Amino acid sequence: MNWSMPRFGRRRLAGVAGAAAALVACACGRSHAMQHAAEGQPVTGQEVTPGTGMLATGADLLQSKGPVNDIDMYLNGFHFYADDLGRQIEAHHYCTHVIEDFIQCLIYDGNRSGARLIGIEYIVSERVFLTLPEEEKRLWHSHRHETLSGTLVMPGIPEAVENMAIVKLVSTYGKTWHTWQIDRDSELPMGIPQLMMSFTADGQLRREMVEARDQALGISTAETRAGRAELAKDAPPVRPGADVWQGGQTVQLELGQKPVQNLPG
Repeated sequence: MNWSMPRFGRRRLAGVAGAAAALVACACGRSHAMQHAAEGQPVTGQEVTPGTGMLATGADLLQSKGPVNDIDMYLNGFHFYADDLGRQIEAHHYCTHVIEDFIQCLIYDGNRSGARLIGIEYIVSERVFLTLPEEEKRLWHSHRHETLSGTLVMPGIPEAVENMAIVKLVSTYGKTWHTWQIDRDSELPMGIPQLMMSFTADGQLRREMVEARDQALGISTAETRAGRAELAKDAPPVRPGADVWQGGQTVQLELGQKPVQNLPG
């Protein structure tokens, strides 16, 4: 497989004068963006002050973003809590190809500045998935349906290029943890991480969620699906062990008491 994709969001170098001007001008602008960036209730706490905004802008100009700069793919799709098909979340994935068979993604609740970081997803090739222990496979979901149904999209990419990526993604598997249950607690990330799954058949994902997503991104899931019809002919079947929720039982994290090991003294 060749996962090479165009790099997005590379900063242009700015002159010293431009940087200085940005440092002053962006302080209030960053505060405004953070306040109005995401849907739902604003995050609990004081609005970003000009001083904090100026510090953040200075760091943005002078510090490398390291692994964040490696992000090379934006995917939009939907997840649901592994133990509750009715709790459905739109997920904006910003992903990095670490190696040929492994992708790691940051998941946000939006694609604008200030969006909430709500989770992570690890994506492996079919080859890697088949090597996993059976118990581990229970944590993973397939991507076959969401890719071929058009519900997983790459906004802003020409259809031909997008389909090249989908061909690679259709046989992959993901393990997703949401660390912020924004459908219940939109102001702060409360509770513990929750295992998420992906849809495997038509009729599971609420139509109104797809329609709202399509309107926001200016796309058509129906047209995307039609454009991927040929891809289904060569798409491999889902391997056993994934999508265990379909059997009516799943795994999910719960809080519990445990003794602390290796305390001093």
